[in-house]
Amino acid sequence: MATPAEKIAQDFLNGVGRELHKELVAKDKINNHTSYISGTVHLVWATNLLCSTLRYMKTLRAGLLEPNVLHFQPYGPQMVDAYPLDMSHYHRVFNTTRIPGQGRDELFTNEKGHHVLVMRNGNMYVFDVVDRDGNLLKPTEIQAHLNYILTDLTPAPAFPIGILTSENRDVWAELRDKLVNCGNTDNLRLVDSAVCCLCLDDASMKKGDDMLHSLLLANGCNRWLDKSFSLHVSKSGEAGICMEHSWGDGMTMTDILEKIYKDSTEQPQVHPGSVAAAVDSASAVHQLQFNLDSVLKNGIKKANDNFDLHVSQLSIDFMIFGKGGKETMKKNNLSPDSMAQLAFQMGFLRMRGQTVPTSESCSMARFKHGRLEIIPSATTYTKQCSNAFVYQRDQHSVQQLKAMLCQCSRYHRQLVKEAHMGEFKIFL
Repeated sequence: MATPAEKIAQDFLNGVGRELHKELVAKDKINNHTSYISGTVHLVWATNLLCSTLRYMKTLRAGLLEPNVLHFQPYGPQMVDAYPLDMSHYHRVFNTTRIPGQGRDELFTNEKGHHVLVMRNGNMYVFDVVDRDGNLLKPTEIQAHLNYILTDLTPAPAFPIGILTSENRDVWAELRDKLVNCGNTDNLRLVDSAVCCLCLDDASMKKGDDMLHSLLLANGCNRWLDKSFSLHVSKSGEAGICMEHSWGDGMTMTDILEKIYKDSTEQPQVHPGSVAAAVDSASAVHQLQFNLDSVLKNGIKKANDNFDLHVSQLSIDFMIFGKGGKETMKKNNLSPDSMAQLAFQMGFLRMRGQTVPTSESCSMARFKHGRLEIIPSATTYTKQCSNAFVYQRDQHSVQQLKAMLCQCSRYHRQLVKEAHMGEFKIFL
C-alpha cells in the first residue's frame, strides 16, 4: 500500500507534472543553444520583488498597513507590556532621495512620482508603474518592461554617473550642480522622484562572499546610493537590498523587506511560464541620457578611482555556524543578541589582546519621531566573561562559565529594555 507521500508524488507524476514536463521539453528545444532556465530566474524574481514592493506601497498609502507594536513579553498576553511604535517616517520609504548639498544634505520626497528607476550595466531607465487613478501596472506588463531592459544591447556608458553617489558629499554636491547647469535637471528629478531603484546585475552571486560584496559594493556604477532603498537582483537570481540611512533606520527597512519577501514568495505574480504582456515597451521605457562636460567626466573618473581605493581596503568574509543557533540559546534562557555581542568581544580580545568600548543601536520608535538609542554592549560582565573564555578557561568549571554567560545575557536584556524605554542609566 502506497504511503501518503508516495501517493502525492504519483498524482503529480500522472497529473500536472506530466504537463509541466512537456512544457519544459518544448522550451528546451526552442533554446537549444543554452539552458531553458537562462535569464528566466533573473526576470521572474525581479518582477515579483518589484510587484510586491508596489503592493506594499499601495497598502501603506491606503492606510491599511498594520501598526508596528513592540512586545517586551512575546510569549505572554498580547497586550501586556506592549507598545505601539512611531511610524511617521514611513512616508519617506518611497519616492525619496537624499540630495547632496554643501555642508548639509536634504531629503526630497515626491509621492506624485509614478515611475521606478531601473539600472542595468550602468545605464538608467524609468517607466511608470502607477496610472493616474492610482492603479498598479499589471505584473505581466512590468515583466515585459523589465525584459525589454534586460535584452537591451546598449553598451555600458563610458562615464556612469551612478558612481558619483559614492563620492564625498560636498564633492558630489558640486558635481550635481554642474549636472543641472549642463541641462540634466529633468533627468535628475526623474531619478529623485522614482518610487524606488531596481538594480539588475549581470554578475552571478553563487558564493556567499560574492553575494556580500555585490550587495554591499558591486562596482559602484550600477547603483544610485542616494535613493531611499534599492532592490538588487543578480543574473543568477540572488537578491538583496541597500538602504540609504538618513530617512530611517535598519529595523524599519528590515520590517519592510520581510513583508515584501513574504508576499513575493507566497503570492508571486508571475512564474517561469508566465507570458509577458504584449505591450509597447519601447515607448513605455525611457533610457535617461545625460549631458556631460569635461569637468563632469573628470569627476566621474575620480569618483571611480576613489571607490576602487576604498574597496581595496575592505575585506569581506563569512562563515556558517551550524552547531547551534538562536533556538538553542533560547532553550538555555540566553538572549541570542547578547551572545552575538559577547562573541564580538571575545573575537576582538583573541585577535587584538584587549576589549574596547562598543555599542549597538536600539530603536526609539516607542516615542514620537523616535530614532535611535545606543546600547553599551561592552560591560564589566562581558569583559570578565571574555577573559574567562579566552585566557582562563581551565580555571573555571563548566557551571561557572555558564553562569557568566547567563549574567551577560540578563544584564544585556536589562540594557535593551531600558534603552527602548528611554530610561537614563549610569552603565557599568
